[in-house]
Amino acid sequence: MVASTRRLPAFGYVLEVDGQLKTEFATRDRAWAGAQELKKRRPMLQVRVYDAMTKDREEVSLPVA
Repeated sequence: MVASTRRLPAFGYVLEVDGQLKTEFATRDRAWAGAQELKKRRPMLQVRVYDAMTKDREEVSLPVA
């Protein structure tokens, strides 16, 4: 895990929480693990993972049981 960021990175992945960029990760797996853990603890938050290479955001949701 890398330090918090406030602007879009040139590479890697960033957690976006309620529209604000929070934590930068080097790998997609770690970003998704962090996002899913956060979403489990705080399901009311809007959590997305931003991919710097494709410049795309993916919404993170809780699995349906």
